[in-house]
Amino acid sequence: MQKGDDFRVTQPEQLAALYGAVAKASETKVTSFLHPAYRPFIEASPFAVLATAGDTGLDVSPRGDPAGFIHIENEQTLLLPDRRGNNRIDSMKNILRDPRVALLFLIPGIGETLRVNGTAEISIDPDLLERFAMEGNRPKTVLRIHISSVFFQCSRAVIRSRLWDPATQLNRDRLPSTGSILKAISNAEIDGEAYDKALPGRLRDTLY
Repeated sequence: MQKGDDFRVTQPEQLAALYGAVAKASETKVTSFLHPAYRPFIEASPFAVLATAGDTGLDVSPRGDPAGFIHIENEQTLLLPDRRGNNRIDSMKNILRDPRVALLFLIPGIGETLRVNGTAEISIDPDLLERFAMEGNRPKTVLRIHISSVFFQCSRAVIRSRLWDPATQLNRDRLPSTGSILKAISNAEIDGEAYDKALPGRLRDTLY
């Protein structure tokens, strides 16, 4: 037996003994559709994290735009435009293999988050693409997300992390720059200084 194996949790009964019963409110808050009480969270959110699963594992990806960028088509369906990025399209490739997705919505200044689970399909419907055009540029694709469950997450994690507290915000120079990371990982094959110098303009010119 390897050291530490005695302390591994391997059975649901162990978890139940550790954490106790689920509070009634925690079960009641789950809906199988977008309840009117949950709509304002999506409409006010400028940022969400998209989780997908593929044959190489799991992936999470940030998504952001002006508040309400994920449109509510109806109580069972959300529409998420896929904006310009690095063209890795990990999320898209995963969805082709496994349509299950999860979304975590965040709203600046708000402690509660909203969680949505469901399945997604990738659309290139011209009307949808035009509907989500920004600064004259249409997204390559739009995700049509079919909701299976929705519920809010309490504010404990945000409170503990002081996520929205200005006093906890770091200046960007406190962490390695994008260019310096690429230079280190590529063994200097990528010119980190040149990358950092060009990055602000590239982000500005390719935002949409």
